[in-house]
Amino acid sequence: MARYVTYTQTGGPEVLEVTEGPEPLPGEGQVLVAIRAAGVNPIDTKLRAGIRPSPPFEEPRGAGFDGAGVIVAVGEGVDGCGPGDEVVLQNTQGTYATHVLADPANLTALPAGVDFEVAAALGVPVSTAYQVLNSLGVETGDRLLLHGGSGSVGQAAIQLARSRGAQVVATAGEANHDRLRELGATPVTYGEGLLERLREAAPEGYTVSLDCAGTEEALEASLALVDRTRIGTIVQGAQYHELGLQAWSGGSPEPLTPEQQGWRNEALGVVLPLIAAGSFEVEIGKVLPLEEAVEAHRLSEQGGVRGKIVLVP
Repeated sequence: MARYVTYTQTGGPEVLEVTEGPEPLPGEGQVLVAIRAAGVNPIDTKLRAGIRPSPPFEEPRGAGFDGAGVIVAVGEGVDGCGPGDEVVLQNTQGTYATHVLADPANLTALPAGVDFEVAAALGVPVSTAYQVLNSLGVETGDRLLLHGGSGSVGQAAIQLARSRGAQVVATAGEANHDRLRELGATPVTYGEGLLERLREAAPEGYTVSLDCAGTEEALEASLALVDRTRIGTIVQGAQYHELGLQAWSGGSPEPLTPEQQGWRNEALGVVLPLIAAGSFEVEIGKVLPLEEAVEAHRLSEQGGVRGKIVLVP
């Protein structure tokens, strides 16, 4: 029997429940993956709570979109992968489970040296950071102002921007400053006096800004320091579009362009080899068993865990 974390109504974390059912059989063009780890993302909690409009779901709704595991069966017409292959999944509904059906187009081979928990933590944060930096045109010579540098997207953005030759100044609480330095960013404490501290951190100014925090002070600082054509956010809010700023993922009511979607899909192919080579880090904040999905969502919404929360069957 397979186990799944599902919900039939939106609400608090307690609407999640673990259910059992037969292992699904892959249909034509599908593969069945035995999940070894599933990443917990803020989008998961927002969909469950009804804060974000939900895409069409079959009832009950499966939770989670990122995971890693081993292919155990393939349907007719599947080429290029087979049973025993270790893979990373993204854009696949219901990864909080022991088994999930997936489209091979949403799978990336897992390189040797990258464990399942790290791989499961990549999808949404890494693809978001990669796509946003591409859309903002971050390259050598840029000085990136990053608000919310200690979160999963922020940490990925720091490393990807540095790999492109950009300098990064990132805001965070003082407890997270050492982590930002480890990743190659100059840390700045948010709060009263932020604008002055940011100017001191980069007297030559900033060329581009990414907001992963979504606070008024972050928005005001970006507008004061960066040309608005190169200000981006991943935080939901119509005011960003009204101000002429770029917003994606959680911040964008429009779907991604085909080019942007392509960037997101290729992100894992770029980052996984860097992890295997030891030149990209993923911080795992908490690992919980699948049966504690309710607690995982509570921790995610409270924001007290730095790094990714991962569920393991």
